Amino acid sequence: MTQSKDASAATFRVGGEIDVHRLGFGAMRITGRGIWGEPKDRAEVLRTLRRLPAVGIDFIDTADSYGPDVSEQLIRDALHPYEGLLVATKAGLTRAGPDQWSPCGRPEYLMAQAHASLKRLGVSQIALWQLHRIDPAVPRDEQFGAVRQLLDDGVIRFAGLSEVTVDEIKAASKVLKVSTVQNRFNLVDRGSEDVLEYCEAHGIGFIPWFPLAAGDLAKPGSVLSNIARDLNASASQIALAWLLRRSPVILPIPGTSTVAHLEENAAAARIALSDEAFTALSNLA
Repeated sequence: MTQSKDASAATFRVGGEIDVHRLGFGAMRITGRGIWGEPKDRAEVLRTLRRLPAVGIDFIDTADSYGPDVSEQLIRDALHPYEGLLVATKAGLTRAGPDQWSPCGRPEYLMAQAHASLKRLGVSQIALWQLHRIDPAVPRDEQFGAVRQLLDDGVIRFAGLSEVTVDEIKAASKVLKVSTVQNRFNLVDRGSEDVLEYCEAHGIGFIPWFPLAAGDLAKPGSVLSNIARDLNASASQIALAWLLRRSPVILPIPGTSTVAHLEENAAAARIALSDEAFTALSNLA
């Protein structure tokens, strides 16, 4: 595998204040099937979480709805008091069962969930709290106002948004400082290019969820598979390496529940894509 010291050391300053390595960890998949209940192998999940610092990952993304509550509790059990780590969480989606998600942006609900996450994580302040979705049934300014209140009360230090448009970021920015945006984005899904460009122009961290998607692009003989072969890497590692090079504000958060897969993902930060490989991958979608 071709390696780059610069890639592995790359950082982003969340909120202009907290430096994190740009390859983080998404803690959705550490729960049970359908993102519901306890994981099948709790001991392996705890080993995976405890391995994060050793592989250079200091940014963890979770949510109250992962489990629900299970992901946050597992993170606390494994890593509290989080020395050298930034643990980000979210609220704004409710769960009625496996693979069921419903937005809930009532201000009193958002504020109550943030306080609940505070207790579950065992912290005096949440470093980064994100509005998981803007609820179309609630005026968005009321939702932004709740986030602003959490900031003013010191419950959260920095705030972010998820699955938003540029116009929604601009609207939120009139009420609060938007430190991060979390939208679906990967090698084969570039639907949020305009949001990424806005974030880059304004120093906002862009957290792409579902970062490992490669789909048909990873078939044998494809450009992606050939580049992966040449670099002695997997297709998913190349997909992550492409994201890391795509923009200095991108913070990929691949998730897993096993140590082996974690170490494979973490190694992507050391892959150096040539200009030719990066361009070829960029032209695929």
